[in-house]
Amino acid sequence: MPNTPNVEDAKPPGHDPGVAPGDDLGRRSSAAPITALYVHVPFCQTLCGYCDFFSVLTDKTQFAPLVDALLAELDGVRTQGPVAIETIFVGGGTPTTLPPSDLERLVRRLHEFALATRRGRAADLEFTVEANPATVTQRSAEILAAAGVTRVSIGAQSFDPSELRVLDRIHHPQQVADTLRICRSAGLTHLNLDLIFGIPGQSLESWRANLLRALELGPEHLSCYGLTYEPGTPLHERRAAGMVRKVDDETEAAMYEATIRTLADAGLRQYEISNFARPGCECRHNLVYWRNLPYLAIGPSGSGNVDGVRYKNIADVAEYIRAIRDKRSPRVHTERPTLEQQIRETLLMGLRLNDGVDRAAFRARFGRDPVEMLREVIERCETLGVVACDDRSLRLTDRGRLIADAVIAELA
Repeated sequence: MPNTPNVEDAKPPGHDPGVAPGDDLGRRSSAAPITALYVHVPFCQTLCGYCDFFSVLTDKTQFAPLVDALLAELDGVRTQGPVAIETIFVGGGTPTTLPPSDLERLVRRLHEFALATRRGRAADLEFTVEANPATVTQRSAEILAAAGVTRVSIGAQSFDPSELRVLDRIHHPQQVADTLRICRSAGLTHLNLDLIFGIPGQSLESWRANLLRALELGPEHLSCYGLTYEPGTPLHERRAAGMVRKVDDETEAAMYEATIRTLADAGLRQYEISNFARPGCECRHNLVYWRNLPYLAIGPSGSGNVDGVRYKNIADVAEYIRAIRDKRSPRVHTERPTLEQQIRETLLMGLRLNDGVDRAAFRARFGRDPVEMLREVIERCETLGVVACDDRSLRLTDRGRLIADAVIAELA
């Protein structure tokens, strides 16, 4: 079954020699500007049993210091160039757990930063903030809208109370609708809902009910992920102890096929294995990841990719704040992938997109044609009906997306 890599936390470790925040960004060899910025706010009201992103329970004493540190780290890259931010994504954690004053400070400064890199042009800036149901008030929604946020991604996950309990979610299904209503009343009209299928105890019928309930709310974008049992998470431990049972592969595959059909009938185009959008509402920030392009990241555990160097910040709020205050780099890992690694990862990520890997762009970037490189394995996959290629692209077929992990591993 297809699943979604943790694009923020899946960067291979290396070693950071210890430089001041942003110093190494000034030694970029490429003139192409970086267009994407990720900001990690790890606070959550509760820790969900399936989540392996870096998150911590809310600590009111750390709200303001964390925002101070985030803005200081941002200042460390303000004069490093070239940067021309087109997308901002504030994720977590749950950024909307921040109190209004700190939330406003953060999003306003991020918007100002983006405008400064774009010579004041606000048009076409995509500015996403993640939220959980019941963490968005009328005031916080108005703060987001006033600060230039254009998109809110809401972690619904399910509309079934029993399924929410399995996931350790604390909101009620009605609060999802309430959150969308509040966002729209504040002028936030580009809304995404996250949903999870394959939850222990979930049936095909209950998953279809979740999809229909979500569609009734009229989101512009839906992200539908198959549940994964990540090592080290409570849900993984419960499964190992026999406390929960994984949905069988046949049922999970049927859920995925139902997702594609149901959302297509509702006018949401699938553009990536797990993501569906109305025309023009695709998440441009995530497309940067899937195309394996450079991006900045700040915050505890934030992982970036700049000028061929991947880096990861320390996954500890107090240590992150201390490093920034002491004018030390918060980075604990850096790595410069080899050309072969870059090629493999560009194939791996690009094949998640329905449009696949653009052959001309790939040749321009690496001097090689992906189809010629993989001619033998592609012909074998074409025979099986899981891959298609033409002069424009290399891509998975509908059948290939059902077993995407296996096909991508074979190709990459």
